[in-house]
Amino acid sequence: MKNIPNQPLLFFDGVCNLCNNSVTTIIKKDRHQKFKFASIQSDAAKEILLQFDDYNSDIDSIILINKNHIYYKSSAVLRVCKILGGLYSFLIIFWLIPKPIRDWMYDFIAKNRYRWFGKRESCMMPSADLKERFL
Repeated sequence: MKNIPNQPLLFFDGVCNLCNNSVTTIIKKDRHQKFKFASIQSDAAKEILLQFDDYNSDIDSIILINKNHIYYKSSAVLRVCKILGGLYSFLIIFWLIPKPIRDWMYDFIAKNRYRWFGKRESCMMPSADLKERFL
């Protein structure tokens, strides 16, 4: 696969305030700079995601690619927590909840995210010191 960094790559909804705030939090907690980021609306995201046979283009909120595996919804969130480690690794206890239930909860939040948290006019632009962490 081409143009895929070796680091975990997190795609997020670039116009969603909840998603942008989550990415900002991950950046602050990711002291070892394990993650790369890209807006799901970006050309780079489209180019990379289309390389995966099991890519689901209906997902418009969060997708994680790690070690050439693609993760969606609650599985992506829990995998991010595991990679971040520290106190976030305790959240992986939610793996015990069956995936259909976890994803139902995720979908409920994702469906209401613009109404609850708001929406930006355009995707966030990383600051100069964070630019190398974004595709």
